[in-house]
This record gives sequence, structure tokens and C-alpha cells, in this order.
Amino acid sequence: MEMETLVKKDDQQKGARQAAIVILVAFPAWMGVSWLGGWLDWAPRYAFLADLAALAALFWAMVVLIQIWRKRQRDEE
Repeated sequence: MEMETLVKKDDQQKGARQAAIVILVAFPAWMGVSWLGGWLDWAPRYAFLADLAALAALFWAMVVLIQIWRKRQRDEE
């Protein structure tokens, strides 16, 4: 394999790994903050803030994964 191809695959793997970590951290953190907010009787605005933070993290991960998928599609052509 060419060095350029190896570098591209390494970058794609790194991006996919980062997206997976964000997904794996976002869900338990979101659930934990939601549970903690209910237990400590926080105002609903903090629940919405946690929801928006989780959605932003998941949206970022989705964008990264779509970019990786599109790059792989272009590289196969």
C-alpha cells in the first residue's frame, strides 16, 4: 500500500474512534445528569441544557461519521 493511503486510513480510524468515544460518553453522561437533576430537584432548564449538550455531541459524531463514510465512498471510485 502507498504511504498516502495508510495515512488516510489512519485519519479515518482516528475520526471514527473519536466519534465512538463521544457517543459512548454522551449517553451515560446525559442519563446521569438527568437522573442527578431529578434526584437533586434541579430546575427543568438544567434538564434541557443536558439534553441540548447530548444532542450537540451526538450531532457532531454523526457529522464526523458521515464525512468518513463519504471519503471512503470517494476513495473507492
